[in-house]
Amino acid sequence: MGEENMRKRKGETNRERDEQSIQSKESKTMNLQKEVGLISGICIIVGTVIGSGIFISPKSVLANVGAVGPCLVIWAACGVLSTLGALCFAELGTMITKSGGEYPYLMEAFGPIPAYLFSWTSLLVIKPSSFAIICLSFAEYASAPFYPGCDPPVVVIKCLAAAAIVIISTVNSLSVKLGSYVQNFFTAAKMIIVVIIIVSGIVLLAKGKTENFKNSFNDTKISAGSISLAFYNGLWAYDGWNQLNYITEELKNPYRNLPLSIIIGIPLVSVCYVLINISYFTIMTSTELLQSQAVAVTFGDRVLYPASWIVPLFVAFSTIGAANGTCFTAGRLVYVAGREGHMLKVLSYISVKRFTPAPAIIFYGAIAIIYIIPGDINTLINYFSFAVWIFYALTVFALIVMRFTRKELKRPIKIPIVIPVLVTIVSILLVLAPIISEPEWAYLYCILFILGGLIFYVLFIHFKFNWAQKISGPTTMYLQMLLEVVPPEKVSE
Repeated sequence: MGEENMRKRKGETNRERDEQSIQSKESKTMNLQKEVGLISGICIIVGTVIGSGIFISPKSVLANVGAVGPCLVIWAACGVLSTLGALCFAELGTMITKSGGEYPYLMEAFGPIPAYLFSWTSLLVIKPSSFAIICLSFAEYASAPFYPGCDPPVVVIKCLAAAAIVIISTVNSLSVKLGSYVQNFFTAAKMIIVVIIIVSGIVLLAKGKTENFKNSFNDTKISAGSISLAFYNGLWAYDGWNQLNYITEELKNPYRNLPLSIIIGIPLVSVCYVLINISYFTIMTSTELLQSQAVAVTFGDRVLYPASWIVPLFVAFSTIGAANGTCFTAGRLVYVAGREGHMLKVLSYISVKRFTPAPAIIFYGAIAIIYIIPGDINTLINYFSFAVWIFYALTVFALIVMRFTRKELKRPIKIPIVIPVLVTIVSILLVLAPIISEPEWAYLYCILFILGGLIFYVLFIHFKFNWAQKISGPTTMYLQMLLEVVPPEKVSE
């Protein structure tokens, strides 16, 4: 009898476990899951911001101001502005806990038209072209050791960059956790080279290598245009400070982890950038730095020889980490735009098994590969990147507007109103500066492209011409079967 009772109890406990496992599976609704913690959040910010810029072209800031002293001041000021901007986004992100970065904030504050124009510009130009450039930078550094004494063939660089985009897109389509682990690994790897450069600079300073810092404000070029363009180039290296707002729905405890990740991540990047620039100037004069094609490699050749191969290896790690972070976050923008009906609905579908926005990430990767085909897209990005600050200004201004129009919204974080006002004014100046100092037709073309999104908005959103959805119907069905994706469920908030 005792044995029978034991068997019955075991059977009951097994049934209870089965029921609990079934309930836990059912409780996972068909939406993006909260799997990104504080450490991963900091790594996404640091890993995305610290890409190829600080290792390859800090000379752009120096070229605009002309001297070491103001150059270091500009780098520090860019860090302060990025931190203030990130704090504005922290309030927005905890007030409106939706993924998609600027998109849901513009939607809540100004309605669908500015939000659509943001998604139109970001999805087709800003995000994929940035992804492509980062992967091209990775390809150049990864292929360089195999072609000593000469430049790698263009075909090799492009094929390697395309392969990097395919691999990164695949990783992020397979698993949120896998994408986070990859980001954490490459962030740790890039911090190693950052520490190596900073420590080397401190050692050189301790040995008395300070001659390049004497009279550091001599030959300074002070004008509104030069200072604005110096900020413009410095802030390009800081771009990515808002990336965590693209995945708010996947953050564990976003009210705590979003602001903490920002408060820790952005100042950490700022300190690293200033110290890296100081390290560069301990070994190179202003003229030598301006003549260097890749500043970090020049630094490595002079300081780390015969182990200078470490620099291109870890710079490759740095760029691939930035590319992974960009793909991880920008794929969510495509997902949100599809969910809101501003893109094809299939782009908002979620993998049944992996709970990732696989179609959105694949679409994003495909557009990025298209941008690799042209010979040189760096010039295109320089002209279009000022569009980013148009939307930064509009988004931070949205925070000011919602202080008065959406008072009922819960604000776990509430920053002083002077911060968004200051960031909005500086953003507007940054947009106008390159147009005033160096007016070119390309800026007009950029604005016309942004406004061109209104044609598609009027046709497909306002008048709801759904022939595009009808034509894509059979393709959507096949993609659902191939990728095992379904529409996201609507969850009551």
